[in-house]
Amino acid sequence: MKAAQQLRKDSIAEYLLYMWQIEDMLRACKCDMKVVRKQLLPAFAEADRQQEEQWLSELCDMMHIEGVMEQGHLQINKNVMLELTELHNVLLASPKFPFYNAAYYNALPFIVELRAKAGNHAAPEIETCFNALYGELLLKMQHKPVSEGTQEAMLAIKRFIAMLAEFYHDEKEGKLKLIDD
Repeated sequence: MKAAQQLRKDSIAEYLLYMWQIEDMLRACKCDMKVVRKQLLPAFAEADRQQEEQWLSELCDMMHIEGVMEQGHLQINKNVMLELTELHNVLLASPKFPFYNAAYYNALPFIVELRAKAGNHAAPEIETCFNALYGELLLKMQHKPVSEGTQEAMLAIKRFIAMLAEFYHDEKEGKLKLIDD
């Protein structure tokens, strides 16, 4: 919970990827708190374990209630994705953010290609980017190679999402001026 809170404050993109990883780890434990205690809790500082256990238990309860025990994401994570998508649309529509538009259009061919490979041409672009980032994270964790073409695509997507995450952070702090007064 502490790590998630800090990531949410510092980088919404890293937060979302972390939460997806937590969802997958809880699925691997079948949301069985005995397994969670044995497999996941030792990774947390001793002083934080009780609080982390409570948080993981609550996430398991939410996963059961929301029907995402096999796949999908918790509503709290979907809400973050919706916020990012809404901000993305506002930034794209505004002439005030040419560098954002450039980063988006640089990543767009890769996004289109990823959606085509996944067979889901209607998938939201921001979600497609996060799916790609999460897939790359999983490959790295498994020490699997990433092709040069994939590395190029991921670099464009990372730059784009990093910029979106920074604008999100600025908006939450009241520093982002989306419209002229």
